[in-house]
Amino acid sequence: MQVFTDLSEVPEDFGPSVVTIGNFDGVHRGHQAVLARLVRLARADGCAAVAVTFDPHPAAVHRPDSAPELITGIDDRLELLAETGLDAVLVIRYTLDFAEQSPEEFVTRYLTGALGARSVVVGHDVRFGRANAGTLATMVDLGGRHGFEVVAIDDVGECQPAQDGAGQRWSSSAARALIAEGDVAQAADVLGRPHRVRGLVVRGDARGRELGFPTANLGDIAGMVPADGVYAGWLRRPGRTGQEPADPDALLPAAISIGTNPTFDGVERRVEAYVLDRTDLDLYGEEVVLEMVEHLRPTVRFDGIEALVEQMTHDVARARGVLLS
Repeated sequence: MQVFTDLSEVPEDFGPSVVTIGNFDGVHRGHQAVLARLVRLARADGCAAVAVTFDPHPAAVHRPDSAPELITGIDDRLELLAETGLDAVLVIRYTLDFAEQSPEEFVTRYLTGALGARSVVVGHDVRFGRANAGTLATMVDLGGRHGFEVVAIDDVGECQPAQDGAGQRWSSSAARALIAEGDVAQAADVLGRPHRVRGLVVRGDARGRELGFPTANLGDIAGMVPADGVYAGWLRRPGRTGQEPADPDALLPAAISIGTNPTFDGVERRVEAYVLDRTDLDLYGEEVVLEMVEHLRPTVRFDGIEALVEQMTHDVARARGVLLS
């Protein structure tokens, strides 16, 4: 998949294309269904399948004090978008100046001018251009005047019904709420995959190694950190994936701890992962991805190190059962 971060990077002869627009935070199952349809339309028409997205999120520019926490950082968003079969993604740097464009200026500069859009796939609630003045009707009108078809799609799907039978929308807000509660298993139903965070492994207090459970501490974290607690999950090493033959250390089972280490009167919230049954790994300075599979327990304060080690041993056994059974 090609990634363009500026119009100057788009080849002059790019297109024709089938284009959609969105933030795609989390690239959840609703997004995946829309993008799968986009790819099918593009293949049938002999066009490139293209998504236009924004970085930072528009809400972070217009209302930074109340903007939602992003489920995925831009690197993971692009990785997940690539998995849908898209041919290209245009990442637009979202600024107040960009937001001042009229709907027609946006369409003619980006969709038809740069990407050669033959079709534009949008939801019924699409908004674009200055003050979100552009609507579906606006897009249809612009399509008629600038030579592209508009394909309007309905809101996509619900996941399995909740206990009250109400069901849960496949939406970024639904996934965000579940992650905030630590319900990563239910969030995976919305996302279509385990929730992930990405970061560099940095040096911590080395306390885990002293206790027999050496952990990889993450810094510069991208992605929404779930509620404090202990999770079963996977530590993925992007630098080792995709190799032939497959690297056995590219994806490793882990017990993941999120919190302030209250037993040691910690105040800094940390994300750290112990790779099950491994004390030989040197991950310092490496970028890793943690994929959260199941919440095991909340963070609690223990009366002493002995009680903590006993509980950690139990956590590791539970994580092993979740991931390797």
